[in-house]
Amino acid sequence: MLVLDKKASIKVNDPQLALVKMQGWCAYQERSQQDARDKLYDLGLWPEAVELIISKLIEENFLNEERFAMTFARGKFSIKKWGRIKIKQELKQKRVSEYCLKKALQQIDETLYLETLTRLLEVKRKLIREKNPVKLKFKLMNYALAKGYEKDLVFDVLNNVED
Repeated sequence: MLVLDKKASIKVNDPQLALVKMQGWCAYQERSQQDARDKLYDLGLWPEAVELIISKLIEENFLNEERFAMTFARGKFSIKKWGRIKIKQELKQKRVSEYCLKKALQQIDETLYLETLTRLLEVKRKLIREKNPVKLKFKLMNYALAKGYEKDLVFDVLNNVED
């Protein structure tokens, strides 16, 4: 049985067709410029055409790096309960500018951030069956760090939250 990789087989030679395709793709959900650039290269376009299409998408407001960063940070924090460190790493991986990155992280309310971390640790504490308090604290610390929360903040919350 022959299975074709759909992603690899779809190539677009016409920049105008690629622009229309990208407008629909960007309208579906917020995208970073790097995501759009990668998609255009996957479509088989050459560098000049890719940059021309990217600039056209920005001009027509289909791509907006600041809007993407804000939406990304808000979504990852509220839905996945990620911490600032993990959000920052992901945005850097998508090559979002430092300005947009800072602005996106500033929108996260400090009180809500602390409440979320506290709630996460309380829920996780109930799930971990560990008698030794030192090992329990270590496991909770690792869990929060993996979620992208700051070490000193996690340490403070763990010391303030008792059974």
